Amino acid sequence: MLSKSAAKAFFIGGTTLSFAAFILLTLDTIKQVPKQTHAENINEHVIRGKDLWDHNNCMGCHTIMGEGAYYAPELTKVFERRGEGFIRAMLKDPEAMYPGQRKMVNYHFKDEEMTDLIAFFKWIGEVDLNGFPKKPDLSPTANISATSSTAAGAVVVKQLDRPLIFNQMCVACHALGGQGGSVGPALDGVGSRLDKDTIVKRLNDPTSVKADSKMPKLPLTKENIIELSAFLSELKSTGGAK
Repeated sequence: MLSKSAAKAFFIGGTTLSFAAFILLTLDTIKQVPKQTHAENINEHVIRGKDLWDHNNCMGCHTIMGEGAYYAPELTKVFERRGEGFIRAMLKDPEAMYPGQRKMVNYHFKDEEMTDLIAFFKWIGEVDLNGFPKKPDLSPTANISATSSTAAGAVVVKQLDRPLIFNQMCVACHALGGQGGSVGPALDGVGSRLDKDTIVKRLNDPTSVKADSKMPKLPLTKENIIELSAFLSELKSTGGAK
């Protein structure tokens, strides 16, 4: 058993060592902050975007870096997960992107304000949070196979590469192989239901094919449409897209 003086010395020594360790760890953390946050990328757009985020109380519905509400999607990795085009379209008109589904307020952001918010999301997504949140699975190859029959009756199976733009935009509303959204119809076998020209028209302007289509006119580039139409037209129902 320790004497009173020994117990006092043990307590003081242990407390001092613990306090010193705490100070050293705190200083090391502060030293690591600029590197882990990529402070060199914080420009005027990022600063204005952060101000818009705070001023409009976005954390009242969304979480970012684990902080905020859980009513709406987590946005720490939203730039990587959805891309600039999708984010801009959502900020411009949330209802148009998800007719009858989204309850997000339309803040009527100006173009430059949307650019600032996107810059903020991009910077946030690049901050090293030691693995939080889990990195989005946006691998171009998604184990999607398509089968077709030759004139001789042979079945040809080939692996398809899922375009990045498909992962960022299309799966937000549509499912493929059982994964994705449920707002729009599943895209398994879409190449058997629609020919390539029709797919191109739908991607350019959904209402040009179906007047009452709820699919929004997406901010797709010509290259995006070429890539998506080539991919979707390969998804045949014969043999299925798995």
